[in-house]
Amino acid sequence: MSRIDFKNLCKRYLPGMALTIKDANLTIGQGEFCVFVGPSGCGKSTLLRMVAGLESISSGDLSIAGKRVNDLPPAQRGVAMVFQSYALYPHMTVAENMAFGLRVLGSDKGEIERKVKKAAAILQLEPLLERLPKQLSGGQRQRVAIGRAIVKEPDVFLFDEPLSNLDAALRVQTRLEIAKLHHDIGRSSMIYVTHDQVEAMTLADKIVLLRAGKGVQDEGSVAQFGTPMELYHRPQNLFVAEFIGSPKMNVLPGRLLRAEPDHAVVDVMGRQIRVAVDARTAVAGAEVKLGIRPEHLLSGVEGEGSTLPVRLRQMERLGNESLLYLETAADAPLVTLRLEGHATQAAGAPITLRLRPEQCHLFDAAGKAYPRTVALPT
Repeated sequence: MSRIDFKNLCKRYLPGMALTIKDANLTIGQGEFCVFVGPSGCGKSTLLRMVAGLESISSGDLSIAGKRVNDLPPAQRGVAMVFQSYALYPHMTVAENMAFGLRVLGSDKGEIERKVKKAAAILQLEPLLERLPKQLSGGQRQRVAIGRAIVKEPDVFLFDEPLSNLDAALRVQTRLEIAKLHHDIGRSSMIYVTHDQVEAMTLADKIVLLRAGKGVQDEGSVAQFGTPMELYHRPQNLFVAEFIGSPKMNVLPGRLLRAEPDHAVVDVMGRQIRVAVDARTAVAGAEVKLGIRPEHLLSGVEGEGSTLPVRLRQMERLGNESLLYLETAADAPLVTLRLEGHATQAAGAPITLRLRPEQCHLFDAAGKAYPRTVALPT
């Protein structure tokens, strides 16, 4: 049993200082892979270290497997941590590095050998067991660090940005290995810290998106907790909407004209845009913000949806796709359009955008999302 419960968890480093973590409330189920993601300084690693027992808890309760662990030392929490730095002993072989923690605990020699061989098989390290760390690549060293955690057979695995020291190709390869590890082990819960939303979206069963700065003090640290698709398709606020997705969501200022049970009509730069949300809690004339992702915008006048005239400012051709940066009006933010393949439009060319109601989001002046009235894609 490796369920982890956070109840009003707070962290303040010194009396009188602002809270680094405020009112973290969430539950990570047994066997779930949960990713902590957010901007720099939002407290991702701090929250992870609170689970590990490496940071004290200022207030609130942390439970693992139904047991309150606020005051338990790290060794008694049933967790194993993989740090950003490999932290391997340079004079020890791979096998000795993986076995070191078990030897310190006084485990039986035969049991240590069995667990090391099992972990090496999972991580494809068997041919490397007699090598020293200096004889390994960066990806292999990271696998050894993960193996050192596996041999402890913990209830909870903690990963603190384990791929940040690897190049792009190794990051993809090691990410796949971590996903396979989670599938193979199954019963253990995993918490993984990253600043990379691609890692978050591809690895996670659940994502915890943390906010930083003043938003923590006003609304708490957790901006949204849910599945990757929930955060992508149903962001609860503007911060989540703009953080998840690359390029980020387009956001345009508007004014609510009218609200029906299944849709709202918004004035955006003199155009009436229909949005599939329930905005009946707002009054007509209220300031709102309309959001739509670059990949959900369409070009051309043919087809369903509201239209918005724009002009091409600049283009980035990426081979498999093109990103078009579009002017809507003077002093208005640029709109990003993602098109498949090789776009041929010239700078300054007029383009008509189509916005389908089911692909649009609507936020109030404070950034809170109005509930969407379309089904969540599966």
